[in-house]
Amino acid sequence: MNENSTASTLRRHEKYDRLIAAAKGKQAVATAVAHPCDETSLRGAVEAGEAGLIKPILVGPKNKIAEVAKEFSLDLGGIEIVDVPHSQAAAEKAVELVRTGKADLLMKGSLHTDELLSEVMKRETGLRTGRRVSHVFVMDVPGHAQTLFITDAAVNIAPDLVSKRDIIQNAIDLYAGLGLGTPKVAILSAVETVTPTIPSTIELAFDNAISPEAARIKGIKSPVAGQAQILVVPDLEAGNMLAKNLTFLSHADAAGIVLGARVPIILTSRADHVRTRMASCAVASLYRHSQMAKQPIRA
Repeated sequence: MNENSTASTLRRHEKYDRLIAAAKGKQAVATAVAHPCDETSLRGAVEAGEAGLIKPILVGPKNKIAEVAKEFSLDLGGIEIVDVPHSQAAAEKAVELVRTGKADLLMKGSLHTDELLSEVMKRETGLRTGRRVSHVFVMDVPGHAQTLFITDAAVNIAPDLVSKRDIIQNAIDLYAGLGLGTPKVAILSAVETVTPTIPSTIELAFDNAISPEAARIKGIKSPVAGQAQILVVPDLEAGNMLAKNLTFLSHADAAGIVLGARVPIILTSRADHVRTRMASCAVASLYRHSQMAKQPIRA
């Protein structure tokens, strides 16, 4: 096999293609996009809208949004723009649109994640629930049969046991809501033997979680070993490094979504390409449809 055909095989993303196709079959969900004031965030919202995945409501300085659209030839025809002066006001207004029922999804624009989540977490005016907010990467890894959910790699820095309970439940609810069935959950550590100096060794090593051969060689007998679909990392650093390693070394795509608030929150990165941004919107849209219908949406 030549280099070009190998690269082509590595970059095939059938799982994401199916996910996006499933979302296109549903009604576009009204989505408040907070401060889409750079090319990446504005293009992501506009193209997801054109694909029928979401119905974007752009919240931010109207003149700035128009300037970015003009500079990068983005068509804003028919898209509602809510004019506010700056990023903090955009976060506040976008959350308000969701809270008052004018939008059913929230999407991060070019503001900082903390700026948006601080509005989400306000007790009186935010979108809090009884569940801890957490982030899930839905990863399409070429050559790996399972869609991998990695949590939490973006919100909770060093979660304790109680926090991990909510982090795991958020990921399970997403997996089930997408119609994928009952997930196998692996709580990860660096090694599989219990070591007092590594507290997370009560958990499961990464290779044993996704490689049946590694689990067999090490004599680990578990319905999860080698077949995990949800990978719960010990802390944010480990999750972020794992996701980035899969992204840049294995050519995986990583759709990002925050769960535990009243509605799913779409998180995108400046490094995301079109397919990843589309998949993030597709995941959030399908899960929101599942929540509203109170039953799984087959994805």
